Amino acid sequence: MTKKPLHNFHIPVMGLAYTIDSPIRVAQYGISSVISIIDDEILEKMKNFYNKKFNLDYFGISTKTDDYRARRVTAYLDMVDDIVNEKFESFKQEISKNTEALKDFMAILPNTSDLKTGLQNLINQKDNWSSNIKNFIESNLKPGSIDVNIMTKVDKDNYQNNEQLPVMYNDAHASLRGFAKSKLSSSMVLSAGMNPRLYSYMEEFEDFYPDENGNIKKKIILKVSDFRSAMIQGNFLAKKGLWVSEYRIESGLNCGGHAFATEGLLLGPIMEEFKQKKNDLVQSAHTLMTAALEQKGKPGVSEPLEMKITVQGGVGTSEEHEFLLAHYNVDSVGWGSPFLLVPEATSVDTETRNLLVKSKEQDLYLSNISPLGVPFNTVKGTSNEILKYEKEGKGKYGSSCPKKLLALSKEFSPEGTCTASKKYQDIKLKELYADREALTEKEFDKRKSQITDKACLCVGLVNAAYMEQNIEIKGEKQGVVICPGPNIAFFDKEVSLSDMVKHIYGNTNILSHTQRPNMFINELKMYVEYLRKEITSSVQITHAQTKKWNTFKKNILEGIEYYHDLFKGSSFFGNGLSTINLQLQEYKLQLTAIEVPQVEK
Repeated sequence: MTKKPLHNFHIPVMGLAYTIDSPIRVAQYGISSVISIIDDEILEKMKNFYNKKFNLDYFGISTKTDDYRARRVTAYLDMVDDIVNEKFESFKQEISKNTEALKDFMAILPNTSDLKTGLQNLINQKDNWSSNIKNFIESNLKPGSIDVNIMTKVDKDNYQNNEQLPVMYNDAHASLRGFAKSKLSSSMVLSAGMNPRLYSYMEEFEDFYPDENGNIKKKIILKVSDFRSAMIQGNFLAKKGLWVSEYRIESGLNCGGHAFATEGLLLGPIMEEFKQKKNDLVQSAHTLMTAALEQKGKPGVSEPLEMKITVQGGVGTSEEHEFLLAHYNVDSVGWGSPFLLVPEATSVDTETRNLLVKSKEQDLYLSNISPLGVPFNTVKGTSNEILKYEKEGKGKYGSSCPKKLLALSKEFSPEGTCTASKKYQDIKLKELYADREALTEKEFDKRKSQITDKACLCVGLVNAAYMEQNIEIKGEKQGVVICPGPNIAFFDKEVSLSDMVKHIYGNTNILSHTQRPNMFINELKMYVEYLRKEITSSVQITHAQTKKWNTFKKNILEGIEYYHDLFKGSSFFGNGLSTINLQLQEYKLQLTAIEVPQVEK
């Protein structure tokens, strides 16, 4: 029989390492989580750490080994699978014999869970309690999925002896191959947009295709920001015989890490379109995939395969969680940033976790620190920021760039240079100072900030995991970069895994803030501020920009009207509805007051 997921929430990928070992921590409780697999170095170090901790027999893989990047990914994922399976078997034994442990586990299951009801019925039966419980657990429990994430843009060309290696050795390609060759039966989350070359590479691995029973060992999840993107990417893959098993919709701005703002499309209207048009997505992909499988001589599928719709970004209360499940019919809701305050679930050093506990709304901001040139959510006062200011006080800029994962600029070298590197910033600053006399002080300062704001994410996003486990950090001292979503401002204490899950399901409340705005209102506020900043910070305005801003403004206004209608007929949010409607009106007034400059063609 097919065992259903135990939970209707998941822990999305966070940074390069904040969820690097989350499956080892939480999968035995049926909680699914996502590991970033783009950085082979931390995967190797964490593999060696756990290899020693659990006395396993995984060997080290040096950078001199052929195809070391992919092999490191495979080895780490295989090891995680081994550990998770062992912990899951031990957990099943424990709750089969220990009533208190069983009740503790039941307390973190969804209130509507058939599993929870079944276990309670068995507890109430006095006869053959232990054997009945054991049989029921064997038939119904399964561990959370060990899913992986690849940011499709992080696909740098690699070189050996000044010769460019074949495309299969590109960073994202090697990571994909590492996952494909692992023994995992799980999903790969592809984020940050479409990479046709990488998508096409999946065709080479049988595990991504359905077998004769329609089962897929390695499933594909696409993280998308709107329906149009989902249709384009899903059809592209379907034409290759590949099925997208899940579309993971994320808020454009109310999320952690890189923020890919939509054209003013708010999360509610986006979710509504997926709800109304999901069948179009399914049927289109099924037709194209069936034809592709036939052409390739692979087993066909007579009926469309399962396609899940999930959502994440800024969710903070059980009522918001339940609303997304009930109103938009989503299969799961992602809870990311709040889990940074759960030591049992994520890999964060004590200093950084304390910083998050103390952070307020004004401390969380959309920064320009990412070398990718995409706005990046972070928090003021990180150790990376402090060290960076100390260096700049001595006239030193940029990172030593030891990993080069984001060395994607081809401006100065065909091999690529990272815009956060000392090498890149030294050249750009030299050019800037040469032009200084032609610039106003304001223009000079702005251009200098655009160069020097960039931070080394490759190192900053993994250091917390090393620090938590006391793993040696070599090279230049860089501190920690952390990328929570703005929602973390309303969570102000470290909590246990049990309490966090109970909070998600409405069985306890860990929020101290009574004035936390609804997730949809919070996102709306961010989009209004984003548009205002875009207009006021622009120096030379073009007709294309004004056209874009007008569309942006129009879409937000339409989103506000959608929310007015949505909440008018909602049975959720109770007494908060009057406040929500007042806030919608307030942001409508603010948006109307923003004037888009008119520029002739």
